[in-house]
Amino acid sequence: MSLRAHRYHPTRPMNTRDGLPSGLKIFTVWALLGLLVFLGVQAWQHRQQQSRFRSEGGVVELRRGDDGHYHWPGTVNGEAVDFLVDTGATRTALPLSMAERLGLPSEGEVRSDTAGGVVRGQQVRADISLRGGVTAERLRVTALPRLGPAPLLGMDVLGQLKWQQGDGVMRFTLPDAPR
Repeated sequence: MSLRAHRYHPTRPMNTRDGLPSGLKIFTVWALLGLLVFLGVQAWQHRQQQSRFRSEGGVVELRRGDDGHYHWPGTVNGEAVDFLVDTGATRTALPLSMAERLGLPSEGEVRSDTAGGVVRGQQVRADISLRGGVTAERLRVTALPRLGPAPLLGMDVLGQLKWQQGDGVMRFTLPDAPR
């Protein structure tokens, strides 16, 4: 009968040479993978948004978005926004929270008839700039308390432009563009 001696190897306390615990390594790998997926989706969405907007020779084209709406990138008093083009809106409208954040003073209370019923808001003035060269300075806009995150671009601006819509594209001819 042969007996072999077994060596007992007690667990050594971890030191800096041993590296990170395996659980932390796994978490780090998953966190990095999650970050890469997030950044990839953000890049894809940015490319999609860019492909929905085109401006050339005084003509702006907006392609219908995945949500079925037309979006026009621009700014309100210098803050970047993505306007929702709303041909059914008489006036351009902002979320009240945005108007307050931008410090747009109220010029009085207004009543607005919306698809959801009558709502009360504030009349404010804002400088609107749309990508492609359309601007409206000190435009009278309606600030509504329950308006979604995107401001609405209404007929007060759109009515100043020559436009047509068909096959999922809205095409705007800017006022100073050669015809």
